[in-house]
Amino acid sequence: MSAAVGVLIVDEPQDLCPTVRATLEHLPELQTLHEADLAETELERLVALVFIDERRIGNGLAEIGALRERQPRLRILAAFQALTGADLGALLAAGTDAVIARSGSPRDLCAAILALAAGQDCLYPPSAELQAETGEALGLTPREAEVLRFLSAGFSNKEVARRLALSVRTVETHRLNLRRKTQTGRLKDLVTLARQLGLAPVLEEPRPARH
Repeated sequence: MSAAVGVLIVDEPQDLCPTVRATLEHLPELQTLHEADLAETELERLVALVFIDERRIGNGLAEIGALRERQPRLRILAAFQALTGADLGALLAAGTDAVIARSGSPRDLCAAILALAAGQDCLYPPSAELQAETGEALGLTPREAEVLRFLSAGFSNKEVARRLALSVRTVETHRLNLRRKTQTGRLKDLVTLARQLGLAPVLEEPRPARH
């Protein structure tokens, strides 16, 4: 069975650089597909590359939701030109696994597809421009960003409070603010967001809860 990654291209813009399409079609590790091919393909790893039109983001969100419902095994990568924090939260809530800026090189885009197919939920490659824009749009304070860094690593409120020398109630307040600003509380989304903001990972593993 082929080890290639099947790629479904959705809402391809007319002004897409021809080099992008050529790279997707000719890179040996990738195999472009039509949605009708998905039911019959023997490829185990499938990624939908959805191009987001920020002027009609509702259409993109609906497309992602429909893809997620019709093809649960698809991993979804959203490509965009300009993305606000609110847009990012909406994309994650709709079922997007990762996002990437269209301004990246074709090789970067292909690398993102391969990384996502390998199980990574992250922005690839990291974009300083997106990090700054997303953090500013979300309005995270430095303390909220630090709390997010620990929460995304799986630490409990109590563990976060101990490591940051805060009260548990304060951490709970920060967590509520994060939920309000990001419109999500799911660990998967917090992990993605922390990586997209360039927050350094917490290397120490969270300690198991005592019973």
